[in-house]
Amino acid sequence: MSEILTLPLRSLKSLKRFEDYNPIAVFVFFAGAILPAMFCLDIILLLISFAGGMSLLFSLKGKAAAKSLFLYLIVPIAGFILNPLFYHNGKTVLFLINDTPITFESAFYGMSAGLMITAVLVWFRAFSLIMTSDRLLYIFGAASPKLALILSMTLRYIPLYTRQIKKIRMASKAMGLYREDTLIDRLRGSVRVFSAMVTWGLENGVITADSMSARGYGIGRRSRYAIFGWLAFDGLLIAASAILCAGVLVGAGFYAFGFEYYPEISAVPISAASCLCYAAYGILVFIPVFINIKEGLTWRSLQSET
Repeated sequence: MSEILTLPLRSLKSLKRFEDYNPIAVFVFFAGAILPAMFCLDIILLLISFAGGMSLLFSLKGKAAAKSLFLYLIVPIAGFILNPLFYHNGKTVLFLINDTPITFESAFYGMSAGLMITAVLVWFRAFSLIMTSDRLLYIFGAASPKLALILSMTLRYIPLYTRQIKKIRMASKAMGLYREDTLIDRLRGSVRVFSAMVTWGLENGVITADSMSARGYGIGRRSRYAIFGWLAFDGLLIAASAILCAGVLVGAGFYAFGFEYYPEISAVPISAASCLCYAAYGILVFIPVFINIKEGLTWRSLQSET
């Protein structure tokens, strides 16, 4: 704490990790990073997307992110194994199962489709870690107060309902109304818990509506308060995310990638346009890591000066 107090105030203001940026700027970045991965099956682009998403997870969670790496890799592996069992397109036949050809192209396509799903899941995992409920309310509160209200109530009721279900189940077990001896007993107990939960939810909804009405909700224009400021770095992040993502999408629209799976796997397209698109997307997805590394180096430099 003493080291922080001895640092210049201007230097402290300049220290800003990626997750501390304005929620609007972070939201625009995630949109720009996820969109190309969702609509493009180019294997190089998907590998870049997956690497960028995992690097952000490692930056946020450290070594704990390594535990989930194997789980994310299961999806491409499953696609590589299962897709050729149902789709048999492609020229390169690996072997036959009951006179059914298993082709390399189909297996490779399944792996690529699995990698696309995995890359999107990784990005949404990072999104959920950074974009907390208060950040989402900050984004949607000004544009649509009703949507912000629904969103805030949903985020509140999910853990609230989970805790209430556990309480009702424990109370039912204590009263002997919830037994797990047979499947029929478990079904009857679950129906009782569900019935009690619906009754409690309806009653709680009426109480919430009365409370909001008593406090004057809907009478006048709502005021809002946010702790998130706006700096020049946020504008730069938005501009960089929009420009880089637009460049990648335009390149995809003009077939700058051109990677084909059928009837045979084509070579990786090497052209000025494709290289520029790959470079633009690589810079985009690694922006958070660049920011955090830069802030870490700045922090160490400031500490060495004190």
